[in-house]
Amino acid sequence: MIRITRTIEIDPAQIREKFIRASGPGGQNVNKVATAVQLRFNVKNSPSLPEDVRLRLLRLGGKRITQWGVLIIDARRYRTRQRNRQDALDRLIALIRRAARKPKPRRKTKPSLASKQRRLDAKKRRGRVKSLRGPVGASED
Repeated sequence: MIRITRTIEIDPAQIREKFIRASGPGGQNVNKVATAVQLRFNVKNSPSLPEDVRLRLLRLGGKRITQWGVLIIDARRYRTRQRNRQDALDRLIALIRRAARKPKPRRKTKPSLASKQRRLDAKKRRGRVKSLRGPVGASED
């Protein structure tokens, strides 16, 4: 089991990995060896995730989530398969941990009387400055 938080653990069988050829520098090795990893995790049907975490993860995933609710993470940062596998897994764990944090509820606030007064004073000052801008009085020739 892969431990995400104290309450969330994921079975490695829920994670699918596919090795693909990485683009970029690396000479002829790039054309021969599939070192990039495409990690797939079915968020929608995972029994390991609580419902609130699942919903936040689907929202956080953005473009990485398919229409079937599968999260796809591409890791091609490193030259070796093993490091790319670990990178993809670390990114999945970080994303799930972020989804596991409950957002703070927003507390309504209103501006203080002093801040309202400062705002109005600043507007009056600015208005006075602008009122002084104008055509210069006609000069007598």
